[in-house]
Amino acid sequence: MKYLITGGAGFIGSAVIRHLIQDLNQEVINVDKLTYAGNLESLTSIENSTRYKFEKADICDATAIQRILNQHQPDIIIHLAAESHVDRSIDGPGEFIQTNIVGTYTLLEEAREYWYKLKEEKKETFRFHHVSTDEVYGDLEGTDDLFTEDTHYAPSSPYSASKASSDHLVRAWQRTYNFPTVITNCSNNYGPYQFPEKLIPLTILNALQGKPLPIYGNGKQIRDWLYVDDHAKALLHVAHTGEIGETYNIGGHNEKTNLQVVQTICNILGELDPSMHTTANRYHDLITYVKDRPGHDIRYAIDATKIEKELNWTPDETFETGIRKTVQWYLDNNKWCDNVKDGSYQGERLGALQD
Repeated sequence: MKYLITGGAGFIGSAVIRHLIQDLNQEVINVDKLTYAGNLESLTSIENSTRYKFEKADICDATAIQRILNQHQPDIIIHLAAESHVDRSIDGPGEFIQTNIVGTYTLLEEAREYWYKLKEEKKETFRFHHVSTDEVYGDLEGTDDLFTEDTHYAPSSPYSASKASSDHLVRAWQRTYNFPTVITNCSNNYGPYQFPEKLIPLTILNALQGKPLPIYGNGKQIRDWLYVDDHAKALLHVAHTGEIGETYNIGGHNEKTNLQVVQTICNILGELDPSMHTTANRYHDLITYVKDRPGHDIRYAIDATKIEKELNWTPDETFETGIRKTVQWYLDNNKWCDNVKDGSYQGERLGALQD
């Protein structure tokens, strides 16, 4: 089977591709524009495979997408290409509107045209899997509340609003044109190869350099954490077994406050790297409370009952096992970390509005 992965040089996309090539022996076409977070070094382990092809292209470029679809003839599209960092969306929402909304529309239209011309047998098995986020649901007020697939959308940031818009487009294309789509909304991902603007890799790398570990507000914001390799497996499972037109929430069953996450990383680093490349006596001493993010949601939590009961999927990793693997990976891969920080991003805070 042949898969087309948009955003395949990104954090989640590269995990999906590594799994498809290394573990499942499938064919993959990676379509990526290679913006700041796209990094082909995350795919060096599979780049020489005869079953892997890379196409540098923008999903907003209809001509390029049409050529790629017609040339490679994929059986399944998994759409991961997106601008994805809330803080960056606060600083510059335009790119998020263009890629996440206009890009998804362009991809849907070209994919629909491609699908329409397929022979009946291939047409029946074709799927368009749109990958989204739990942030489209907004904020949870109660400590026991959970996001379900029926939760009303209430996005709080330009990023989540753009992803909500793309979700609505995908649903409309399914209902209007009978285009065979499925949607997944995931909780916060973490793991190896994550660009160091996100909380976990930023904390690890800052700690190793003796830099402050910024905690927004009081650090009590709660997120459900999903190990990226678990997510990759879930995406493929949904692409094959999910029902057309349905949405599935993918969660890790690991609710933690941001402060708990940072403290856990400090504890693991204290065990794995006790020599400490820092002037502080303890990694915990680097924790620094900073002004909260504008419009910061307090709690996200996924109810993953549907995917568990209907598709028989559950994550393999607990937060404790996954975060230890993650910290160890960053300790073992200094070269990747140095190369990804090419000067365009050096760990500075993003998304802080000026008073």
